[in-house]
Amino acid sequence: MNMTKTIAALTSAVLLTGTLASCGSRNSKHERVQQTEISFSWWGNDSRNRYTIEAIEKFEELHPEIKVDVSYSEWSGYETRNKVWLASDTECDVMQINYGWLTNYSEDGSGYYDINELADTVKLDNFEEDLLEYGRKNGKLNALPIAMNAQTVYINKTIYDSYGLGVPATWDDLFAAAKVMSADGVYPISAASKSLWMYLITYAEQTAGKKILAEDGSLNFSAEDLRTMIEFYKRLVDEKVLPQAEYYERIKLDSEEYAGSVAWVSDANNYFGAEIEKGREIVTAPYTTITGSGAGEGWYAKPATMYAVSKNTEHPEEAALLLDFLLNSTEMAEIQGLEKGIPLSKSAQNAIQDQMTGLQFEASEEMNGAELTQLSPVLEDGGLIDDFFAAANEVLYDKADSGEAALNLYTQISADYF
Repeated sequence: MNMTKTIAALTSAVLLTGTLASCGSRNSKHERVQQTEISFSWWGNDSRNRYTIEAIEKFEELHPEIKVDVSYSEWSGYETRNKVWLASDTECDVMQINYGWLTNYSEDGSGYYDINELADTVKLDNFEEDLLEYGRKNGKLNALPIAMNAQTVYINKTIYDSYGLGVPATWDDLFAAAKVMSADGVYPISAASKSLWMYLITYAEQTAGKKILAEDGSLNFSAEDLRTMIEFYKRLVDEKVLPQAEYYERIKLDSEEYAGSVAWVSDANNYFGAEIEKGREIVTAPYTTITGSGAGEGWYAKPATMYAVSKNTEHPEEAALLLDFLLNSTEMAEIQGLEKGIPLSKSAQNAIQDQMTGLQFEASEEMNGAELTQLSPVLEDGGLIDDFFAAANEVLYDKADSGEAALNLYTQISADYF
């Protein structure tokens, strides 16, 4: 559902039913009150939409000279609309963007406004320099990260306890759990396709002792390394450690057919909120390793999401005020809490010390305590992930042996992605 409404006119009914399709005009002035109008877009569920609208209302109270038009929707379809907006120069003045979009839409740094030019308003000193690097393209600061994100292993400890099993830390632990749980139709772990793809990369990197990508971004895995991933995936499916990617259903976490899941830090509450409400003990497990390997080896981190300013904005100062409010203000920090992870802004962190509890905080702490590699956007390419599982299915359904499937996959992705 995509809506653009003036914040002051929004009610809960409008939140659920209103529709519109564009980020809106930047030149509009309300002559009666002499307000400058800017626009802001994001994606999220109903809960995120509500608290973001509440925050924007607070911003308008603090800055009565500025009116903010909003455009928001669920993730599905958001990127498609974003492509249209960018192609037609109708994107919002301030926008939530995905980390990978910096590569897709601003490889040379010209796709978004250079936030360095707004440094008099946006308090960049709230961010460590290495964190700002995530938003730089060709020397230009195109975006600012809101929080960091990483794939994390979540375990329903209540289920594991019922089988007399400890929280798994190694791949061997998961296979041992499957031998016990599979008789009851319970999987020890689960993962949606992107998370599963990253999970398999973790195992292959630990096995091969090298990264899937070289420092220059080229493919560092051989066909044999891809074969390792395919064969391990088949073993995980065959031995009932996790469901096949195409048959993963998140609702089965609630029905307790899955005793755990690999998911982003930012998804902790969305994935496990219902179980926690039922009194189940959900914990973060150590990053899965081969017995004896280092903690965090083969695992990756990235900005959860980012904020950027349109290169076409006609109101950069007002956009900068909104950007600073979203990232650094006490008001936004208190309203948002840890919903997007631990904020990276120092002032935002200081404002919500009393909220640093719960599953998402624990997942963030697990992430911050490990040596994780910066995730390259190419590894999140949907086409690449689909190509891998298509090749793996050739093996799962006995249409090709693993060596043949891996070689074909290596040839294909080398040509298409690297």
